[in-house]
Amino acid sequence: MAFVNDGLGLGGASGGIAVERALSEVRAGRAVRVEDGAEAVIVLAAETFGADAGAALEAGGACDARLVLPAPRLLRLGAPREKAGQKAGMLALPRLDAARIATLTLKVDARLDAPVAPAGALDLAALELLGLALVLPAAVVAVLPPEQAAGLVRVAGAEVMAYRAAQVARLAIVGRAPVPLEGAPETEFVVFRGGEGLRDQVAIVVGRPDLAAPVAVRLHSACLTGDLFGSLKCDCGDQLRDTVRGMAEGEGGILLYLDQEGRGNGISNKMRAYALQAQGLDTYDADAALGFDLDQRRFDFAAEMLRQLGVSAVRVLTNNPQKIAALTAAGLDVVAEQRVLGRPTAENVRYLASKRDRAGHYIDFDALAARAPD
Repeated sequence: MAFVNDGLGLGGASGGIAVERALSEVRAGRAVRVEDGAEAVIVLAAETFGADAGAALEAGGACDARLVLPAPRLLRLGAPREKAGQKAGMLALPRLDAARIATLTLKVDARLDAPVAPAGALDLAALELLGLALVLPAAVVAVLPPEQAAGLVRVAGAEVMAYRAAQVARLAIVGRAPVPLEGAPETEFVVFRGGEGLRDQVAIVVGRPDLAAPVAVRLHSACLTGDLFGSLKCDCGDQLRDTVRGMAEGEGGILLYLDQEGRGNGISNKMRAYALQAQGLDTYDADAALGFDLDQRRFDFAAEMLRQLGVSAVRVLTNNPQKIAALTAAGLDVVAEQRVLGRPTAENVRYLASKRDRAGHYIDFDALAARAPD
């Protein structure tokens, strides 16, 4: 008897297998078929859409082609606020012109050249799929005759939209081991699978925190440039190391190292945003020009990580009110807050001010000044 990995029995209990296959296809620049009952479209990432793909679609009889863009990108392109006030909109593509698609998707000073229509359910599922794949949030969507789309990976739009919540439910510990760190020799790394797409998450247990009492906790989103390479554009590396050291010198604590590079946008989009910052945009305007909201991150799975470690009450080390609200909404008892300061530099002061003024982060510049290098 042939074995079919359909998400049942030996294949696992999750219907998310189709989503994960679709994510791999999208990241590789290939089309997928997204379905909603009898309705179906094919979806490609605009960032990898080339002239060959356009020619192949047109030769295959594609119709009702459109470019689906999120509201922040539509606003940047000059859409009226009432149009861009929706979650997303779409522009008709009478011709699958790769150069036009690239301009509307990436060029910072591009302007709308066609009316914006409301995005439908499958259009929103297409954007969600791209978000899960950590590619640019711009989708080429079209209807293709069934015989032409027969070989494509298929996924239900509803399954795409439910995937994030399903990942939280699947969260589980897959490995743990002691890993002594400089300044924190009694430290254990606990690796979780699930929560955020196909990525693993890490809880770093520092010392021996009393789980029966409120535990010092930091939710730290991964920052390759700051954490590893000491980038001067942010304060992430300082916050990471100072938090672990402080926990080791105190009563211990737990740092959740979350794979959420670039406020959840992914490393490639973070570099695109950095390039726009080099042209004068601030961190949030740069993200908006690419189609991103202020912050793409979710922290519901972080709360579940803490619960699985036996934590129910926390003292949160953060400047971000979104993290505090997320832990509270998830049912954890947030008994106290503590700010986490990095060092101000000539390169990061505008970034820190933007986080304070535009995202409501609790950043005291007088306290930062005391940490400034001579």
